[in-house]
Amino acid sequence: MIVVGSILWAAALLVIAASLAVAITSIRFRRPRLSLVTIAPVAIGLAGAAFLISVPAPSHAVAVIGGIGLALLGVVAGNPITVAVLAFADRGTGATVTDGHHGGIILKESRDGTRRDAEVLRGGTTIGYVERLVVIAAIVLGHLEIVAVLIAVKGLGRFSELDSPEIRERFIIGTLVSLAWAGACALLIVV
Repeated sequence: MIVVGSILWAAALLVIAASLAVAITSIRFRRPRLSLVTIAPVAIGLAGAAFLISVPAPSHAVAVIGGIGLALLGVVAGNPITVAVLAFADRGTGATVTDGHHGGIILKESRDGTRRDAEVLRGGTTIGYVERLVVIAAIVLGHLEIVAVLIAVKGLGRFSELDSPEIRERFIIGTLVSLAWAGACALLIVV
């Protein structure tokens, strides 16, 4: 049984490392849909935990390495996964959203009959990384109130930019996907 458990945990560490490599590759080559494959191992892990599938406990070193790997996966893969989901949400709307130079998105505005490009939600990429890191840390430490404060601060900080339906929609979808992904990875660390 010890050999089977060791093989199982070694395979789990390899899957986490491969998923992290896929996430980094999808960011590097701007192919966010590629990162969606990283959802499968996290979903399988969560399903195993939900159905109480019995596996031997890992050694302390394997648990620490796996936890760090899952935390990295939660922080890093959240970016391309969120981008892929936002692209899916924009599908069929005729919206052409382009990335801005400062981590935001370029929005075509025509309020008073003039057209201009405006970068909104600046720093969104960096904020996403930080928010996922905070969510994972809060869940692992058992302080969920930190997540509530994070959501409140993010909403208040972006309030002035949420003046159009398109921006609000992207903000809500992006935040929910990012938080859900970080929460799923953190849940795997805890269980």
